[in-house]
Amino acid sequence: MSEPIILYWQPGCTSCLRAKEFLHSHGVDFESINVVDDPTGFQRLAARGIKNVPVITQGDRFILAQVLTEIANFLGLEDDDAQPLPVDELVIKLHMVLAAAQRYIRQIPVSHLNHALPGRTRSYRELGYHIFRIAECFLEAEAGATLTDEDLNSPPGEDLQTGADIAEYGQGVLGAVESWWKNTPDDKEGESIATYFGKQTLHVVLERTTWHSAQHTRQLMMVLNKLDIKPDGPLLTDDLSGLPLPDQVWDN
Repeated sequence: MSEPIILYWQPGCTSCLRAKEFLHSHGVDFESINVVDDPTGFQRLAARGIKNVPVITQGDRFILAQVLTEIANFLGLEDDDAQPLPVDELVIKLHMVLAAAQRYIRQIPVSHLNHALPGRTRSYRELGYHIFRIAECFLEAEAGATLTDEDLNSPPGEDLQTGADIAEYGQGVLGAVESWWKNTPDDKEGESIATYFGKQTLHVVLERTTWHSAQHTRQLMMVLNKLDIKPDGPLLTDDLSGLPLPDQVWDN
């Protein structure tokens, strides 16, 4: 009898939701541990030297479940992950997503920015900042730094108190993405980038940067709808086509 498969996750985590949907779509029987509701889950991961989720374990084996192809290989499943969009199309979609996130974070009233998202301690303000930080961390990693979970989830500075403040910061990140792409040779997509989930190609990390930012931007739209505010220029399904997004915006 094989060892049970366990998925460790937390609410609002884009990769966690995607991994969970992947396992369900392949009919995998697994134990689901929300490390926010069950702190012993993080303790069990820490005993293995793991500091972040999602993680899939089976007996003594584990995988940092960020890349669907690697999850499929780990569990001996058929890899049905679609071919990533070309790098130039990913850059266009990332630009669109970051511009949309700027619009949405401006719409959230300052009085609500520090309200917490469902099931976790992340605030709307932190979510907005995180969207732009994802792209900024990609640029730093492409320039030679290691992409770490700690950098991705660093909190906003005290100077970023309003939606307008965060949107202005986001404009700086957007400008840096545009400058990077303008000066990037076409043959760099296979370049190796160091990440906390292993060495990955620039193409893989850029795709993850784009869909990761897009999923959190969908969550900003969810917040606006919850506040009875119509998102300014909502992102539509066609806008995000080709990105390996989870079906859901938030965990049930």
